[in-house]
Parts: sequence; C-alpha cells; structure tokens
Amino acid sequence: MKDDDSTNWQEDPWDGPDAWGGSEFEDVVVERRPDSRVVFIALAVVMTVVVSLMVGGLWYLRQLNPPDSVAGVVQAATNFTVNPDDTVASVSRRLEDEGFIVNSRVFQFYVSRKGGIDLQPGYYLLTPRSHIGNIMKVLNTSPSATFTKVTFPEGFTVSKMASRIEEKTSRITAQDFLTTANNPAFLSNFGPIDPSRLDDAEFRLEGLLFPDTYQVSGDEGSAGVIDRMLRLMERVGIQEGLDQAKEKVGRSPYEVLIIASLIEREAKLEVDRAKISRVIYNRLERGMPLQIDATLYYNADPNATFSELKAIESPYNTYKSKGLPPTPIANPGRAAIRAALNPAPNPPLSDPICKDIKKAANCAYIFYVLSDDKGGHTFAATIEDHEKNVEAARAGGFLP
Repeated sequence: MKDDDSTNWQEDPWDGPDAWGGSEFEDVVVERRPDSRVVFIALAVVMTVVVSLMVGGLWYLRQLNPPDSVAGVVQAATNFTVNPDDTVASVSRRLEDEGFIVNSRVFQFYVSRKGGIDLQPGYYLLTPRSHIGNIMKVLNTSPSATFTKVTFPEGFTVSKMASRIEEKTSRITAQDFLTTANNPAFLSNFGPIDPSRLDDAEFRLEGLLFPDTYQVSGDEGSAGVIDRMLRLMERVGIQEGLDQAKEKVGRSPYEVLIIASLIEREAKLEVDRAKISRVIYNRLERGMPLQIDATLYYNADPNATFSELKAIESPYNTYKSKGLPPTPIANPGRAAIRAALNPAPNPPLSDPICKDIKKAANCAYIFYVLSDDKGGHTFAATIEDHEKNVEAARAGGFLP
C-alpha cells in the first residue's frame, strides 16, 4: 500500500496541463469549400456580361462599317441632297431609308460623339454603306467646295452634252439640262439678231455653249452650268474676233458659229479646217448648195440610211436647201471658230488643182472628199476632178 502523504508526490515532466501542447485543447478549424452552384452562377454572370459586351461591340462596329463595305463589294457613289430645312435627325432617317447607312440612331450617336455636322444645303456624292465616318466627313464638306469634272468634247451637240452631264453627275438629269437649254431666258451676245427665229429650233442654244472641261460644284444645277458655258463661248469668241465677224468675213457672229459648227463636224485634221471654211464661203457666194453630209445627220433618225436622209425635206438638208442651216449643228471649239473667221485663201494658179483653169481668179476651193483613214480630205476646183477624187475615195474604202 502506498504512502498517501502528498509531500512525497513527485510530478512527472509530462504530467499536467502546462506540459501538454495547447493544440491538444484548441478547436480544429475545418476548411470549407465554396458551393459549386455559387461558383457556376458567378461564372455564368461574368461570361454573360463578356459575351454581351462582345456582341454589342460587334453589332456597333457593323453599324459603323456595314459588311458590304469590307467584303470587296464596291458600290457606285450616289448623289444625296441636303435640303435647307434639314437637321441631323432628318438627314439620318433619309440616309437609312435610301440605303446609305443601316441605322439612323447609331449615325446620330456617332455624329454627336464626333463633334456634329454643319449641314449646308446642296448635293453630296456618297458611297452607300461605306463607313459612317466617311459619310460624316463628306457631309461636313461644303458642297460649294466639292466638284465633279465634266468634259464636253468639241463637236458635241446639246443633246450629247445633256447625256454626258447626267452620266458624270447623275443629279443633273439630261432632261433637266435640255429643258434649261431651251429656256428663252438664256441668251448669248452671239445669238441670232432675232431670237424668235429659234422658236422652232429643237435646241435654242445649239452652237452657243463652249465645249470644254468644267468643274461642276456640288451645289450647282443645270442653270449655273449652262450660264457658264454661254459666258465662256462669249469670252473665247471675243478672243478670236467673233465680235468683229461682219468686218472679217461679212457674216454675223451667229452665222459664223453655224459655219464653225459645220467645220467642227467635217474636219478631223487641223490642216483641213481653213480649207473647208473657204469651201463653205465660196459655195455661199456662188449660191451653191453646201452639200455637207454632217447636216443630214443632225437630230436625224440614227437608223436612217444616207440615201433616205438626202431625200428628206428639211432646212438641215444642205443638198436640197441652199444657204446655211437655220442653227449650228454642234458646239464648235476654238480651232473651228478660228477657221470660220479665217478661211484659207483660194489656191494660186500654180496649184495642181488649178491645172485646167486659165485664170487664177476662177480657181477656188469648191469641193472636198474624205480621202484617208486619218480623216484627211482631198480638195478640188472642178467637178471633173472632184468626181475622180470621189472614185478614188470609194476604191480606198473611205466612202460607201
């Protein structure tokens, strides 16, 4: 039996709470994992936001730059009109309605973020479904500062000029140009002394519009273009001496323009112009019909044959009617006007075409015929030589 005297108790080093580690009595922390459903929902929300932003961004970009504009599809530029009372909102709606943009609201938002548009009335050349930024840039450029180059070659008729300006600008139609060209309010200083003589003419301003290259501004209509063409013809005419036509050739300025139009349509080479001019004056002085083929084709049925045209009773049939046709048959250029005012002198007696003529005063340029594939002509002073030249031209394939 052990002695229970406490004084004899000895503690072992491992006995007692101080000897035990604190961890022996601390609560064990259990690591909890997040609920998988919560994680899934969070990821789904994040992905939804990301996808929405991507889809929204892609949609916005497609509104700014429609697919057709980046897929190699090139669309022709088309005229768009801004009216005096237009606003960005009204212009945006029309741009969408007419197929230039795909969303008017996106356009308005884009414009507001980019500083707005200073709309000015006029015509603008826009490419359908191009980048909204490009359309905004064009609309922010004053129409008076935008130009379309239109070239009217020498010898074009008013009708051909009308077709050309419609082809190049599309906003000025051929019919609009023709209607304006027939307006009696448009007059030229070189027009006929009695303008009423043009009342029956198909085109009143035929021969009075100077053929040249014109820069047509975006806010210019047919009236502005025609007025400029009239004024340029007057300026060139004065430079060439058309205002002194009576003193120079004994004809009015308008008659000289008629002669110039005949030269323009007949002569292809510079060397022939003054000679053809002399032929015309010689025939007029002798009371001979001009017999100029080009007059037969003026505003004629394009399907009619030459023989049919020669048989038509018309003031433009210079085989049947003597004198000048009632109006020019084209709009002549500077060289033709110069030739009409400065016809070549008649050939001297030493010229081969005068070989069968006794007196120099009787040798004159009276006939000519197309004689080579470059458009050159052969001239004659007698009908006998002319007939030989005609046969040679037929043999060479230059005449039917």
